Amino acid sequence: MKKLIYILTLLALTSCNKFLDVKPESEIDKDELFKTEEGYKEALNGVYTFCSSQSLYGENLTYGNLDIMAQNYEFTDLVLRRVANFEYESPAMVGFRNTVWANAYRAIANCNNILENIDSRKSLFQGNNYQIIKGETLILRAYLHFDMLRLFAPSFKSNPAAKGIPYVTRVSTQSTPFSTVSESLDKIIADLNEAKALLKDTDPIVSGYQVGYPGDLGNPEVNYPDLFIQNRRHRMNYFTACGELARAHLYKNDMANSLLNARIIINANRFPWTEEADFFQQDLTKRDRIFYKELISAWYVNDNNAIREKLISLYTAVSPTFAPTTSLIDDIYESARSGADDWRYKQWFFRTTIQSGTGERALLQKYVSNTTPTPNRHPLVMPTLRLSEIYYIAAEASFDSDPAQAVAYFNTLRRQRGIGDAVNAQVAKDDFINMLVLDARKEFYGESQIFYMYKRLNKAVKVSATINIPPSDRIFVLPLPNDEEAYRNN
Repeated sequence: MKKLIYILTLLALTSCNKFLDVKPESEIDKDELFKTEEGYKEALNGVYTFCSSQSLYGENLTYGNLDIMAQNYEFTDLVLRRVANFEYESPAMVGFRNTVWANAYRAIANCNNILENIDSRKSLFQGNNYQIIKGETLILRAYLHFDMLRLFAPSFKSNPAAKGIPYVTRVSTQSTPFSTVSESLDKIIADLNEAKALLKDTDPIVSGYQVGYPGDLGNPEVNYPDLFIQNRRHRMNYFTACGELARAHLYKNDMANSLLNARIIINANRFPWTEEADFFQQDLTKRDRIFYKELISAWYVNDNNAIREKLISLYTAVSPTFAPTTSLIDDIYESARSGADDWRYKQWFFRTTIQSGTGERALLQKYVSNTTPTPNRHPLVMPTLRLSEIYYIAAEASFDSDPAQAVAYFNTLRRQRGIGDAVNAQVAKDDFINMLVLDARKEFYGESQIFYMYKRLNKAVKVSATINIPPSDRIFVLPLPNDEEAYRNN
């Protein structure tokens, strides 16, 4: 019990003045937690649980305000319209900024507490658990920092020398100075490369590991002898490190290293494309609603009733909050053209009239779960990294050196979404990038990743067929939390 209390206490700690100040833990509590391998496992699991909460990836950084800012919905509610209009000083956005920043750095502080202690206690660990725990923790630290960079600093394309974020690597009452955007990316990449090296020969997902659905007979993801390394895709793993490196290098416009890491995932053939029969299965207990086998990693939220209830209220209740018109969905998915055959368009949206006079609405089905005790084909998860994104990255990163291969990557993805109309190999680069963005908006609907893509490419944010919001730091850079600005002196 003392260990659990300690984990929860550290997660809640922050100084009265600065978001980045975390009170140092007492030596007694630290020794109690980290005197056994089990203590490290509990501490790491505590970080995953916290990151999967609604304050971070269980809502705010997945299907919350960032998806609204991507113009994926239409609202009459004034509060939500102000979010869609990038009014960052509105009360809702001030709260969002404060919550995301504070909780991301609390999670980072807990990663740092693990990392500061683990190297001196290697003898505690059995088998490959030292490498796995340290590797996962480094990925978590880099992943959290990268998203703070993508939210609160200009993009590398906009200004690599601009003020970035504090890259915090130790637990201290002293504030960490801000790094530039370029320096922040270098630190993110360094953590990911260290994690990649630690996990390459130790993570079970690298070899002899079969991705599947939990109910599959003999599925090693849930039947692996060691409970701690079951369900590797519900944790940060070797391929997550490669995928996040592909993201970070692409953000830094380093196409060669981005492509190198993307190809590690593609060539491993570890993540099979979802079968059409599984995606459209008439038996709802056997339907794959989220392309589950393609997820390289995901935040496990299956046991969080608050998240389940929030998803229902937003997407599938009698009068859901997020209920776009069918005309908006028709536009996003290009239903008048090749999009009419798109699996995502046909399965992810239920058309209905939610109340008289509002017109037909399209209700997102991506996060629907069957009512207990009816089983589901897969648990409820929030995507961390998808195979499809790796194909987008590979396509973009290879275009300058091998446009035919770039188009081949994209056409492979389109075929796996039911789109048989192939992109011509002679397509111009600007047109090709526009195609990638249009398709990524479809793939990432309800997941927020498209906002980051608009920002990285400095692309206009599409509102409708005739309206676009011009790209600028005004819309792409969230102001730092007010307290952080007020009390910092560096």
